[in-house]
Amino acid sequence: MVDDGNGERKVLTTSAPLTKNEARQISPVTLAFLGDAVYSLYVRERLTVENGGKAADLQRVASKVVSAQGQSEFLEKLFPLFTEEEADVFRRGKNAKKATKSKSASNLEYSRSTGFEAVLGYLYLIGEEDRIKELLNASKEKDFESITAPKPFKPVHH
Repeated sequence: MVDDGNGERKVLTTSAPLTKNEARQISPVTLAFLGDAVYSLYVRERLTVENGGKAADLQRVASKVVSAQGQSEFLEKLFPLFTEEEADVFRRGKNAKKATKSKSASNLEYSRSTGFEAVLGYLYLIGEEDRIKELLNASKEKDFESITAPKPFKPVHH
């Protein structure tokens, strides 16, 4: 969202946020496409501001957090906070037919992450930036740190 100078908020590419009805007409998979970018930007910004460091290291951590598995873990904390409307968007995204499958996540994790991303995309399009921040910041610091903390290396024996 950007301020147009007159105190009006608008999404980056349109003159005003969409109405809820307009946003509901968009495919949940398309909402998830946008929501993936919203979540990725949130994670990258938070890592940059809170941790700093080399871009390659930040990319490695961000990839883990924004993965379907990382989102599924994060969603455990958020789902109880969803409004009825957000829960409906989540269900539509979770149950939507997807053209691709995850190579590294279970079908359940991938479906849940699609639902989560659909909620973020929906909220972004209707101009609910404050609600996005509220949801994404609802995770306690230690929860975010546990997701981003390096895991001990465990060699695979064949």
